[in-house]
Amino acid sequence: MLPQEIIRRKRDGEALSEEEISFMVRGIADDSISEGQVAAFAMAVFFQGMTMEERVALTRGMTQSGRVLDWGDAGFSGPVLDKHSTGGVGDKVSLMLAPMVAACGGHVPMISGRGLGHTGGTLDKFDAIPGYDTAPSIERFRDAVRDVGCAVIGQTADLAPADKRFYGIRDVTATVESIPLITASILSKKLAAGLDGLVMDVKTGSGAFAASTKMARSLAESIVAVANGAGMATTALITDMNQVLGHSAGNAVEVAETLDYLTGRRRDIRLDEVVMALCSEMLVLGGLATSQDDAATRLRQALDSGRAAEIFGKMVAALGGPADFLERSDDHLPRAPVTQAVYPEVSGFVTEIDTRAVGVAVVALGGGRRRASDTIDHAVGFTEIASLGAEVGSERPLAHVFAKDETTAQAAAADLRNAMRIEDKPPEATNSVYERITEEAE
Repeated sequence: MLPQEIIRRKRDGEALSEEEISFMVRGIADDSISEGQVAAFAMAVFFQGMTMEERVALTRGMTQSGRVLDWGDAGFSGPVLDKHSTGGVGDKVSLMLAPMVAACGGHVPMISGRGLGHTGGTLDKFDAIPGYDTAPSIERFRDAVRDVGCAVIGQTADLAPADKRFYGIRDVTATVESIPLITASILSKKLAAGLDGLVMDVKTGSGAFAASTKMARSLAESIVAVANGAGMATTALITDMNQVLGHSAGNAVEVAETLDYLTGRRRDIRLDEVVMALCSEMLVLGGLATSQDDAATRLRQALDSGRAAEIFGKMVAALGGPADFLERSDDHLPRAPVTQAVYPEVSGFVTEIDTRAVGVAVVALGGGRRRASDTIDHAVGFTEIASLGAEVGSERPLAHVFAKDETTAQAAAADLRNAMRIEDKPPEATNSVYERITEEAE
């Protein structure tokens, strides 16, 4: 086979065979297909799309390009489950979800990513914990999942290596925003993790990749269809990202909010709704609960008993973090030297939030990356961020900013003010979870 002939066929809108797709994936993985040809293939797919059969073949090929974990010999008494989010601002769901599901009998080997653009990355949040190893050996990863019940790490070099090269080329050739390619990228890593079931959190709104509900639904339907077609039971929830999820955005500040949630000190209502919905979906999918109500009861027990918080602490220790992190997190998390309240220019109610702009403001503070080589300041960010409908004024700030110096703090404050619209009347309340997508819905 010749890669240029396969590229030509896709360029002309033809459906590729499984053999042709497998050939391209092998060439991507072993560098036998040039970067220019990979870019041309990605662009052809971007414009011409892929059938569901092609998407399944691409996903399977990228999964099999490296090591596929097998948990059959681990002696687990429960299912191997995971959740993946398309990303947002203040999305710290994975941090509490993994130990909550583990506390209910599941095993969660979560392979997560770093921040991309304005969206925060789960791994960057864990990097705020001293010593936590987001790139452990496969053996240490397996031990943590077996002994603790969950482990959150990054993609290793031998899991779906074709995806790693393919994504790097897509990132610099304006071909990231392709539903078939996004589907294969996400699912190849999840299938390589050896999961029994997956729940997708597809976010939509001003702070999400999928700005419209229509686009979010198309992506959710694609992921659910392809995952089930590849043999992994999967459902998806479409959730709101028209405002920051929870009350913080940053790295260390989101870890702190996670601990408040797990220990019961404070639980933001919208964050709780999304966490409980995704966790419940996972328990039902894995046969650990008979219904959403049964799952919610089990999850509340895991939280109220302290079991979920205990598992979070054990996971941190198992992956190299402080053994007393749960009890002494304030001593371990980095602190920004400058903290300021951000007050609005007028009093009223928050009626609209440019959530993407809030994420960009965190990046400008140093809490994200403009370039892949940038070093992150894990201490910076926002807390007490006003939600839609919140009343703000001289007594109630829009947020508190954590910064490295006065100059960046003032710039971030200006960015936040510009990101929020204040009016005389509050907006109508909206749901946090919009829709559930299942294989039967196809």
